[in-house]
Amino acid sequence: MAQPHELSVVAAAAAIRARDLSPVELVASLLSRIESLDPALVAWAALVPDQALAAAREAERAAGAGSPVHGVPFGAKDIFDTAGIRTEAGSKIWAGRVPESDAASVAALSAAGAVLLGKTHTTEFADGDPAPSRNPWDPAHTPGGSSTGSAVAVAARMVPFALGSQTVGSLLRPAAYNGIVGFKPTFGRVSVRGVAPLAPSFDHVGVLTRTVADAAAVLDVLAGHDAADPGSADVPVDAYSAAIGTGGAPRIGLVRTWFAEESDAETRMRIEEVAQELGRAGADVHEVDPGIDFGEGYAQHRVMMEAETAATHAELFPGNEHLYGPKLTEYIRRGQAHPATAYVAAAAFRRKMRDRARAAFEDIDAMLMPTASGPAPRDLTSTGDTRFQSPWSYVGFPSISVPVGLASNGLPLGMQLAAAPFEEAALLRVAHWVEQALGVSLSPPV
Repeated sequence: MAQPHELSVVAAAAAIRARDLSPVELVASLLSRIESLDPALVAWAALVPDQALAAAREAERAAGAGSPVHGVPFGAKDIFDTAGIRTEAGSKIWAGRVPESDAASVAALSAAGAVLLGKTHTTEFADGDPAPSRNPWDPAHTPGGSSTGSAVAVAARMVPFALGSQTVGSLLRPAAYNGIVGFKPTFGRVSVRGVAPLAPSFDHVGVLTRTVADAAAVLDVLAGHDAADPGSADVPVDAYSAAIGTGGAPRIGLVRTWFAEESDAETRMRIEEVAQELGRAGADVHEVDPGIDFGEGYAQHRVMMEAETAATHAELFPGNEHLYGPKLTEYIRRGQAHPATAYVAAAAFRRKMRDRARAAFEDIDAMLMPTASGPAPRDLTSTGDTRFQSPWSYVGFPSISVPVGLASNGLPLGMQLAAAPFEEAALLRVAHWVEQALGVSLSPPV
């Protein structure tokens, strides 16, 4: 068997159920890995080793439990409330803040027997000012954001999975930059209760893993209606893990248009190669043009997001401006300046874009496009290009990033798949099929 720290969620859970692996052994292996790697990678904002070991011992006593994450450790982005554990959101204002209760997603995972290992670094309030984490493929290049530490920890085998969030591109971009899977369900599919808000119309809870099957297993635990979350959707939940590996070859729509025009040459070429490889493997791959001005969509998304960010910080920002980073300050100032008419126009554009995207999915299972316009840039003052992940956060449809190989500079590249709202089971099925057809599994040189 592989070393415990190398195991995926599904593999670790299966070994624990069979009593071939102790959750205590798994936690100890991961803590040792963290001790070795985190001084250079800085993925973790706070670790709770004693609490994790105690939870692991409890999980060991109930190792036959049927949960798909029972006994499996996880990290939580430091905007997720954790009872008795610092939740600071990468902010000087929240320094030392200790919540009294868990976020709904953390509570759901803990109730299912998963073991919280600690909190992972985030950009300030999950926005633009970078976290201290480093890309395990090359520390001179950004690891992305805002789910920065979560992506680094999962990629570097410091934890099997980690919670993250996405308002524009904060899950899928760090997944692509770090060579792992990043999955964002439909808006409202997973409760955001207890997660620090940024722009409530767009805030999604999601997960970073190393395989698509792992993302499905975690969604089996997280998905569902939460009456205490105003944005939570009361929509039936599917059996996501059971959907993996079912059905025939998928129908995939390759979206070129703006994505091809705005990609660097190497990314554009790799996505074309991927489309051809999937076609040879049996998928029905053909070009689709949903008739969407994606560039304008990004601009309108930014208007709504910045306005809502300003509203979110309306009470905290005045008098505390000196405690805010430059990028978040800029976004708040821009949000304050947007007229109400601009917000209303952006919301109308979103409705039109949503309708066109929904119509395009009637004849395909998923759309395919690059996750980002290129590999992680050599710039630690930035978290990278957010444009390509934006459309599916803007309209609230599910999306997932799957690694497709390395660029010529040795950094990972990712492809993005998107599906119709609440079609997570179909999206995960397609993504798993693609993952198996491509056979790409990346591990950073650490």
